Amino acid sequence: MALSETDLLKAGDAGLLELFRKSPPGDIPKGPLEGTGIVRWGGNLVAGPLARLVRLTLWRGKVIDHEGYLSNRITAFDVLAVLAQVYKGPSLLDDRACIVIDYSRISLAARAVRDEMRQVGPDLYLGVVWLFGLRVGWFTLRVPARGSAPAADEAAAGKPG
Repeated sequence: MALSETDLLKAGDAGLLELFRKSPPGDIPKGPLEGTGIVRWGGNLVAGPLARLVRLTLWRGKVIDHEGYLSNRITAFDVLAVLAQVYKGPSLLDDRACIVIDYSRISLAARAVRDEMRQVGPDLYLGVVWLFGLRVGWFTLRVPARGSAPAADEAAAGKPG
């Protein structure tokens, strides 16, 4: 059975840890990705409503270009901001391969943030958020079905210079 964002929202922190540890990195996805933020605490009663609120007001996903750079899709207007480099590397969680989203070299606003993700299903990735080396949250990224991609310009992923 394929996992969905809803399944991941219900999994809880321990379930997400287990799933992340046993999942492969997968290929680095390209283009616009639909995102869901997941808090580590509060259980399903908090995770679902908070994820909807974040999606409506703050963070909608990411756009990854073909040269290894990423921009976050911010606000309901899909503003592309907060740049990062994307590459494969070892996870801070278990030292196994993952897809690293590294803000430290090119983002002033998010210099202390590092995201890591692994593929947990067809077109679905589970990510862990690190802040100053502490695990603070989770997110999902989903490759949208053909024809339903957001209006974000794939080439405008925000690569520097």
